[in-house]
Amino acid sequence: MKNNCEGKFREESDLLGAKQVPECALYGVQTLRGIENFEISQFRLSQYPYFIKGLAITKLGAVRANYELGLISKEQLDAIEQACQEMIDGKLDDQFPIDMIQGGAGTTTNMNANEVIANRALEIMGHKRGEYQYCSPNDIVNCAQSTNDAYPTAIHIGMYFTHLNFIKHYKIVIEAFRKKAEEFKNIVKIGRTQLEDAVPMTLGQTFNGFASILEDEIKHLDEAAEDFLTVNMGATAIGTGITAEPGYAELCVAALAKITGWDIKLSKDLVGATSDTSCLVGYASALKRVAVKMNKICNDLRLLASGPRCGLGEINLPAMQPGSSIMPGKVNPVIPEVMNQICYKVIGNELCVTMAGDAAQMELNAMEPVMAQCDFESVDLMINGFHTLRIRCIEGITANAAHCAEQTKNSISIVTALNPVIGYKNSTKIAKEALATGKSVYDLVLEHGILNKEELDEVLAPENMIKPVKLDIKPRKLL
Repeated sequence: MKNNCEGKFREESDLLGAKQVPECALYGVQTLRGIENFEISQFRLSQYPYFIKGLAITKLGAVRANYELGLISKEQLDAIEQACQEMIDGKLDDQFPIDMIQGGAGTTTNMNANEVIANRALEIMGHKRGEYQYCSPNDIVNCAQSTNDAYPTAIHIGMYFTHLNFIKHYKIVIEAFRKKAEEFKNIVKIGRTQLEDAVPMTLGQTFNGFASILEDEIKHLDEAAEDFLTVNMGATAIGTGITAEPGYAELCVAALAKITGWDIKLSKDLVGATSDTSCLVGYASALKRVAVKMNKICNDLRLLASGPRCGLGEINLPAMQPGSSIMPGKVNPVIPEVMNQICYKVIGNELCVTMAGDAAQMELNAMEPVMAQCDFESVDLMINGFHTLRIRCIEGITANAAHCAEQTKNSISIVTALNPVIGYKNSTKIAKEALATGKSVYDLVLEHGILNKEELDEVLAPENMIKPVKLDIKPRKLL
């Protein structure tokens, strides 16, 4: 949207007076004040295209409702629709330089959208930027709206787009674990509880377990995201609908549903909804559940790959970079480590969202900007983390099959498989003797004549130790 205007300015004024706005900017004086007031973080609205898309759709729904009510002209409608479509298409993202973390309950964001749409519409109509007598950011683009309904509605729409994108990436990383589970389905290893040897299982079962616990969260994520499809559009300032005409709220929400193709509904109580940010809290909590599980998985990957010679060493993670500036040959599990840190950040963001959600006062929650920033950021971090984890770690994992087999053979924990055959008391005696002598359970069972080799091999066959089975084998001798 730039033309030959570098170094040029136009004068715009608001309640506080006049300011010089860069002529190249589609935003106006109120956005400029927000830029100056909130130099807080590195998080800019321009970094969150789904939020900008949500703003555009919100304004598009509003302008169509207002046109139907006879409040704006056909020329204004057509120009605003084109401007909104350009926002939806991502053509105007650079016109949203404001900080995501801001005071004013999102007023700066709402006015940024109003001014960009108004000035782009003015250009389309053949007027100059700033000639608001033809299309005002407040009177036309923001007609029948307040920040307090337009801003949360835009967040809801933007977050639902974000959720749909998140689920796509989430399913891809789950499938990567499933593929490894298939690859490792015949590799028997020892499962562990409390970091101690437990019972045999396959490495494939381990990776299937990773995929399954992640897949279980899709339902919770979808349920949390469903709340975003209820909006308070038409509430205006506090939920009473002041400045809006009768029927506006219903017309606007119907337009939003038609634009998106989603089942967007109007909140049953606009006063209650205008101060309620529980959908942002709920989605942050759903993301935290994912983060907790992914953190556990990455910790397990690090443990399973520990060593390579003095740890568990059951799998090999792809070597991504030298691991030390002083220890030659050391390679660290840097990709699971970075995913761990992403999970901690997402968990921390959930706490921030919870505290901000708790800060609602009377008819508004002024802390919504940081809630939105945290939820959008958490999704972005996790999507980037999933991609990195899949490409640079999961897909390149290999198994140390021989090492797993040797550990299984020498593990005292395989005595558990003997319980149904020789009983707990006798199994305990064998385990105790194995610990005391260093002999294997396998050798001791044969040595004491409890079972013969054929019977023992059947009991300890991998396929009989990794699932429920019924064996018709009786002990030849008990201790």
